[in-house]
Amino acid sequence: MKRELWKSHIGFMWAAIGSAVGLGSIWRFPYIVGQNGGAAFVLLFAFFLVFVSLPVLIAEIVIGRKTHLNPSGAYRQLGKTKRWGRLGLLSIATGFIVSSFYSVICGWTLGYLIDAVTSQLTNLHSIAESQNYFNLHVSSPFWAIATHFSFMFLATLILFVGVQKGIEASNKVFMPMLFILLFLLAIKGLTMSHAKAALSFLFSPDWKSLTPAAIIMALGQALFGLSIGQGTMVTYGSYLSKNENIPKTAFPIAISVIIVSLLAGIAIFTVVFSAGAVPTGGTNLMFQTLPLIFSQMTGGFFLAILFFLLIFIAGLTSQISAMEPVISYFYDEKEWSRHKATFWAGFGAFLLGIPSALSFGLWKGYTFFGMNFFDAISFVSINILIPLGGLFAVVLVGWKWGIKEAFLHLKEGTGKFYAKHPSIDKYLRFNIKYISPVIIIIILLNLLGII
Repeated sequence: MKRELWKSHIGFMWAAIGSAVGLGSIWRFPYIVGQNGGAAFVLLFAFFLVFVSLPVLIAEIVIGRKTHLNPSGAYRQLGKTKRWGRLGLLSIATGFIVSSFYSVICGWTLGYLIDAVTSQLTNLHSIAESQNYFNLHVSSPFWAIATHFSFMFLATLILFVGVQKGIEASNKVFMPMLFILLFLLAIKGLTMSHAKAALSFLFSPDWKSLTPAAIIMALGQALFGLSIGQGTMVTYGSYLSKNENIPKTAFPIAISVIIVSLLAGIAIFTVVFSAGAVPTGGTNLMFQTLPLIFSQMTGGFFLAILFFLLIFIAGLTSQISAMEPVISYFYDEKEWSRHKATFWAGFGAFLLGIPSALSFGLWKGYTFFGMNFFDAISFVSINILIPLGGLFAVVLVGWKWGIKEAFLHLKEGTGKFYAKHPSIDKYLRFNIKYISPVIIIIILLNLLGII
């Protein structure tokens, strides 16, 4: 079956940025920073992003572009065994699981967008009031399921349209707008009373605050933040022509994730510290802080609508990237039509997401190792399955396929890039073959209690 390609280099770059820069950077990054000590975690996250995640990102894109197949087919072709195909299938399953609980949070943003339009978000006067507002919503089974379903329906609708008209076109318009609005919110945050304390929390590290759990979370966030280990970047790479300069595209993606994460951290923590709240607020941190700042701003009504519209769209871009590998798998391997594959991927992810949607209300009492279903499935996905997916990608490129053969393909479309930047060639080769796999293995072994 004929494979659709990206229409342009810019389109691919914004689609990849849209996949990476979503609620993982704006919703998840601030709250796990708050729970893991602040600046020391931020620096560790940045270290992992540069020395582990970026090489893995390039490896996954190379796998996809070389084969023009879904992750299972790509791994099977390059690994030359069915076992490698099953490892690629695991990464597809990971993205599918992620899309199920990710849709729940994105559904919250849709619900808040509707509330912003009806002026309900700009009448909050304290963190306590904002917390109660949030808890009232997420504890309602009807609201939780309805927003989850509505979001999944819209994501599935975009995926029905296809790569160029759906994924590519939406990202090229909305992602630049999100950058601008986050920048404005961060500037507003810096004018608040305790902005200095927030900046100290974000940028003055206390290394004693780092725990083994924080190190695991930092690696997981660095990989999750670039949509790695989920089959996404292999799939997106499969829509690339050989004329694209992969490293030149990958670096802006990584930089974008760092910038957006820090802007979100500044926007949220300046409100948290100025309102006298604690930074360890957890999953509801963004939802209990930003409505408060909108309530205090001139033009807050319009900014609240614009922000939750864009954050909703950012969630959409990441959601469709997590679902695309499943669709690509059924399209390639089972020869389903795109519409049939999209319908079943969306319906399946919706069903799997129902327990996550109910985890903050009706099923709050059901726990796994002290965590509700949402926290448990997101912990396993982000801190175990995604690192495993990243590990398999660099082992495939660096050892099974072979680093020399892989880099012959990677250099296609780069022109004189490597001749001008020989240090980048050495950095990528060494990291893909040694640094990235070793760091991931050590942290996974620590998580399992082996070391």
